Amino acid sequence: MSTPSDLGTSVTEEGLLRAIGTRSLSLGIINMIIGAGIFVLPGIVASLLGPAAILAYLICSIAVALVFLCFAEAGSRVSRSGGAYAYIEEAFGPFAGFIAANLLWFGWGALANAAVAIALAEMLAAAFPLFANSAVKSAFLVALFGGLAWINIIGVKSGARFASINTYGKLIPLAVLVVFGAFFVQWDHIVITSMPSMDNLGAGTLLLVFAFGGAEIALNSGGEIKNPERTVPLALLIGIGIVFVLYLSIQTVAQGVLGGDLLNHLEAPLVATAERAFGPWGKTFLLIGAGISLIGVSGGHILSNPRALFAAARDGLLPKKLAEVHPKYKTPAMAIAVYSVLACGFALSGSFKTLAIVSSGSVLLLYLGTSLAVLKLRRDGQSSDKQLFVLPFGPVIPLLSSAVVVWLLSNMTADEAIGLGILVASASVLFVVQRIVRKSK
Repeated sequence: MSTPSDLGTSVTEEGLLRAIGTRSLSLGIINMIIGAGIFVLPGIVASLLGPAAILAYLICSIAVALVFLCFAEAGSRVSRSGGAYAYIEEAFGPFAGFIAANLLWFGWGALANAAVAIALAEMLAAAFPLFANSAVKSAFLVALFGGLAWINIIGVKSGARFASINTYGKLIPLAVLVVFGAFFVQWDHIVITSMPSMDNLGAGTLLLVFAFGGAEIALNSGGEIKNPERTVPLALLIGIGIVFVLYLSIQTVAQGVLGGDLLNHLEAPLVATAERAFGPWGKTFLLIGAGISLIGVSGGHILSNPRALFAAARDGLLPKKLAEVHPKYKTPAMAIAVYSVLACGFALSGSFKTLAIVSSGSVLLLYLGTSLAVLKLRRDGQSSDKQLFVLPFGPVIPLLSSAVVVWLLSNMTADEAIGLGILVASASVLFVVQRIVRKSK
């Protein structure tokens, strides 16, 4: 039987196997960003901005690039599992880390994971009426979460491999649409005839930030990444760079093919684009791509989000049971199982819908915390013995990133702000109660 050393990997001080390289992490980042949103996004953005939608993509690309440059430096300084949680906890201590952990695995993790699973079930119901039956739908959701949990428990390599295969599966139909759909573009459809208002431009950019979110989830597996000080920055640059180009191209093709008719296909603009350009087979092709995308995102969530639970338990912020590592597979099996059960429960009950709005604010707070953590980690000299990835221009990029996130947070609705405040307040109370109980023991 081969050992970790035979495979060119190593077991970390956390007991996990470092098996994720640059290619796997890059594909994981692409997989987590390109979810169900891109299959409906072009129509929604066009409804706000018309042909000027491209401007929102450009602004958003710059904003998100600033944020993930900060992730790249933070990820090279902190190599343990947990992603944004680990960076924030390392910089600002247990309380900030506890809030970040809950924002990450619950606010931006389990709820979004449940939403993706329900979207997949509803898409299947539209294509195959059998899935409209509540019992069949429930059985499908249990099988989906159970199967994905099993794939990830038996080894991080199997989970990463599954995510990589699904990433290729979703990229192929999108690439076909972009490359061959370009021949059907009417360029007068993408000419910007009037500038949108700043309010609409801000709303469109805010929407796109959520569509570009997800790369931070792939970084939760920091304790299983080979040479993180090199792999994390390089994978972020590769993954996000590919997504930027693909998103811009998709918007251009959808807008160029459908023109003003894009507003009549808000629920499935890419399917309508493929059908207009290629005929009925194009519609089927894109529907298959959407299904693969949803399964891939679900698998990516279950690969990465339980690592935040594992990391918080390892640091004593959650029950130690969640930090157990499978003796054979060297994966955080208990965290994966618990996370999968919770996400499946939300998907089955549908109660997550009232809380789903918290997801967007959760990730923005994680972005803000990571941007500020870079400045603190620099000052503290964390991991100064390693070959670090250090951003140029001193504090300029982290400060610009923080300012962008604050601007985006200011565009939240009252309901979003209240929901986010409830989550943060609940996590704060739980932290205090946990400390009191620990002291009493």
